[in-house]
Amino acid sequence: MNTDTTTAQPIKFVELLRREADVEPDAVSTSEVTKETQIIAIYGKGGIGKSFTLANLSYMMAQQGKKVLLIGCDPKSDTTSLLFGGKACPTIIETSSRLKLSGQAVSIGDVCFKRDGVFAMELGGPEVGRGCGGRGIIHGFETLEKLGFHDWGFDFVLLDFLGDVVCGGFGLPIARDMCQKVIVVASNDLQSLYVANNVCSAVEYFRKLGGNVGVAGMVINKDDGTGEAQAFATNAGIPVLAAIPANEDIRRKSASYEIIGRPEGEWGPLFAELAKNVAEAPPMRPKPQTQDQLLGLFSADVVGRNVVLEPATVFDMVGKHEDIKPSLEVVYDAA
Repeated sequence: MNTDTTTAQPIKFVELLRREADVEPDAVSTSEVTKETQIIAIYGKGGIGKSFTLANLSYMMAQQGKKVLLIGCDPKSDTTSLLFGGKACPTIIETSSRLKLSGQAVSIGDVCFKRDGVFAMELGGPEVGRGCGGRGIIHGFETLEKLGFHDWGFDFVLLDFLGDVVCGGFGLPIARDMCQKVIVVASNDLQSLYVANNVCSAVEYFRKLGGNVGVAGMVINKDDGTGEAQAFATNAGIPVLAAIPANEDIRRKSASYEIIGRPEGEWGPLFAELAKNVAEAPPMRPKPQTQDQLLGLFSADVVGRNVVLEPATVFDMVGKHEDIKPSLEVVYDAA
């Protein structure tokens, strides 16, 4: 009797599994998307003006009635400095480490701060020479997820990332579909366009692997009118969302941690237009350029394109001519 009961039990369980497997799954929903948060990653070469652009962009969006969260993901932790008038914002990494030592958990108020409607935080990074910046990014986002990042009700979440996407940590939003679209900040110089092109290459690479992130466009900062960044955007198939001029007034105000993206200010219309374009620009598949195509945007005398590669000799290396020595290799004649 006990044997029958023991054998009957697995049979019932298997039958339940079969019945459950026979049930048709619900059809894929075609209703309107209810999650309206746009998560946008902004990339660019260090020093190109990402933090300046984002501080003013987020401020303008907030003045337009949008709920905005700005997250600094650069190990320098300088994204929010302009927004907060030069004041340093406690980073998530240093705060979580400090509280962990005292047996306390991190709360929103420990790491997130606000000004005039803009919410902001810094992920931070390891101390100089003591860790990987990309790994710090991953740790920071793990902490954000524990704090309920995916349930926060923002209209826009703006992520400020260093453009070195060869690092897995900095390429995280693209590789893991953590954002819907990417914006690149560049200028009319080869190095910033090289970084912008690397970001486009990363986006295209992960799109081929099934990813969904696209490039929404480019912001040209310190635009001197020479046109190389505009030409790159055209060739890559992405729009220019705004061109911020190389202007002394902008430079001075930025250096003194002053927000210029105010609706009533001189530069208000420029950032209002940028805010509109950032919100509406769809994610697109870019066309990454080759090294020669990038160099082709500049005149040859600027980038040294006419340089001829001259092979080195042994004399160059050791100061004497090569001594040809007979080979000791045994060579067998073909049979």
